Amino acid sequence: MEHSPETNSLLTRLQQKFETIDQKTNTHLEGLLWSNPITYWDYIQTDVLLNIQNQRTTLPDEMVFIMYHQVNELLFKMILWEIEQVVEEPAPTTAFFTEKMQRISRYFDMLTTSFTIMGDGMEVDQYMKFRNTLTPASGFQSAQYRLIEFASTDLINLIDFRFRATIDRNTPFEHAYEHLYWQAAGKDHKTGKKSYLILAFERKYKAEFLREMERYNTTNLWQKFKQLPEADQQNPDLIAAMRHYDFTVNITWVMGHLNAAKKYIESGQGNGEATGGSDWKKYLHPKYQRRIFFPELWSEEELKNWGENC
Repeated sequence: MEHSPETNSLLTRLQQKFETIDQKTNTHLEGLLWSNPITYWDYIQTDVLLNIQNQRTTLPDEMVFIMYHQVNELLFKMILWEIEQVVEEPAPTTAFFTEKMQRISRYFDMLTTSFTIMGDGMEVDQYMKFRNTLTPASGFQSAQYRLIEFASTDLINLIDFRFRATIDRNTPFEHAYEHLYWQAAGKDHKTGKKSYLILAFERKYKAEFLREMERYNTTNLWQKFKQLPEADQQNPDLIAAMRHYDFTVNITWVMGHLNAAKKYIESGQGNGEATGGSDWKKYLHPKYQRRIFFPELWSEEELKNWGENC
């Protein structure tokens, strides 16, 4: 039986592929005889995905809350996937960098516009009941979100604004970690005492965070940007993409979260505290912590008024 030129070309390329990894082509071809055809539900793992929502109460809107946060975590994973491609590329081109930044921004745009699901998609009465079963867990404890921050900017930009003058690139990572802005959500800096919210988070992730803080110290998005040729650093499309990402993450996303929290926490049906007990207003509002990933891309006036008009 004669094969078409296309088939012969494919067989040759397969032969080359398997020889490269010291494999027998015929063994792999025979395996195709017995393999099942792929289906959508197997490829996407639909059954697994739809069976990882476990309610703690009988209140219907808790399911909305669970699925919404699971979607968030999937989007965080997509964002990290794109960031990793930039930071692991030895010499990214401006076009490559710009495309990835635009992708990352679109994912965060989805996140920011999705807050209407939280703000308008749950009954206040139901939320104020099932939230008590979530204590002391908190959305604050999203490790992927912390990794996105480490991967986006120089560490100094994530330090509590009150302590930035005392920390530089020679500061041990352990010390810098103790002064990250989000420590303010559950740590008394005068006594060093930490809330259970922070302690549980650290038991699970602190070792990983310290490793990633060091890894991203010279390979974060800002450092990769600074490695581009000077002319490329002036590329208007790339600058626009980076500014959009910075503003979206550190103002639009944060304010969406804050406003959704206000609706429920200040509804008068609870004690006004976050489930993890964090000082959620000062932790979330951008004007307090002044988180800015790429401060050099903003004017003095923009930096001065960061988050003020939100």
